[in-house]
Amino acid sequence: MSASVGEENGVYDEINITPMLDLAYVLLVIFIIMTTAVVQGIKVNLPKASAQPTLAQNKTKAITITADGTIYLDTFPVSMPELENLLRQYKAADPNLPLIIKADATIQYQRVVDILDLAGRLQITQLGLVTQKIVK
Repeated sequence: MSASVGEENGVYDEINITPMLDLAYVLLVIFIIMTTAVVQGIKVNLPKASAQPTLAQNKTKAITITADGTIYLDTFPVSMPELENLLRQYKAADPNLPLIIKADATIQYQRVVDILDLAGRLQITQLGLVTQKIVK
């Protein structure tokens, strides 16, 4: 009997790593499932573009008019004279300056016309108006 007790208390030659690998695989599977669940987000139908990557930075400028009549160029509030000066500088740097206008539906139409008139005076021809699609 004492011989079998001595054998059980002997030094192990190998380490059994199977339980550790099982744990690692379970953690890997949980990580993959959680990552794909978080990344999915909202499904949208993305527009198609050419396969050629572009190296140019996005130079489109966005003018936003809020419900209280404040004008923003990209994310910075500006007055009409400041807007004209900035657009003139951007137009000098890029003759094909693309410009989009996002206006709140409740503002006076005259504010949008003023911006369109300014774009016309500066000869900005690439101009877009952002609208929201009505869901039926």
